[in-house]
Order: sequence, then structure tokens, then C-alpha cells
Amino acid sequence: MTIEEASARYRIPLDILREYEGWGLCGAVKKVMGEWNYDDSDLEKLSLIMTLHDIGFDSGEIENYMRLALESGHTDEERLAILDRKRRAALDEIHIRERQLERLDDLRYRIRKEMK
Repeated sequence: MTIEEASARYRIPLDILREYEGWGLCGAVKKVMGEWNYDDSDLEKLSLIMTLHDIGFDSGEIENYMRLALESGHTDEERLAILDRKRRAALDEIHIRERQLERLDDLRYRIRKEMK
């Protein structure tokens, strides 16, 4: 499957696919007649890349994580530590947003109370 076909079928932006190719992590992706051809293994990797992207990883973090994931050896603990840090950061952001919502609700309550 070509890059355009993979992009259309799996709704992955072309720039993400090109960046992925640029990392040199494609392994099974073969260049045929000047075009990259993706196989099932590549599509599984792309699925993981999109998951990491969707949960807030930036390009550098994704590349680092993918290099670890594809490395032969034991990188499970390091990848788990990366995910744990990202999770803590997400929870911190949620707590900040919850406090903001509480303040907003308090201001709305005060205004409504004054309107009565």
C-alpha cells in the first residue's frame, strides 16, 4: 500500500507518515518504483504512533518511544516510565482544569445570585 493509500484508508495525515519514514523506523516498508509500500507490520506501528500522538506525545517523544519499542532487548521498564510520566502530566493538567472550572462556576453562581 502506498503512502497516499495508507493515509486515506487509515486517516493518517501525510506529514505524519513522511515523518515516520524519515525516522528510518519503517523496517518492512519497501521502496518500489520510488514509492514506499506499507505492509501489516508497518500499519501496526503506525497505529501505535497515532495512539501516542492522540494521547499528547510530541514528535520527538514518539520517535524516542518507537525506537525503544523496536529495539531488541528489554526496554519495557523505560517505556513504562515514559508512559507513567505522561500520565502524571495529564493528571496534573486535569487537576488544573478542575480548579479552573470550580472558579468559573463560583463566578457564575455569584452573578446569578446578584441577578435575583
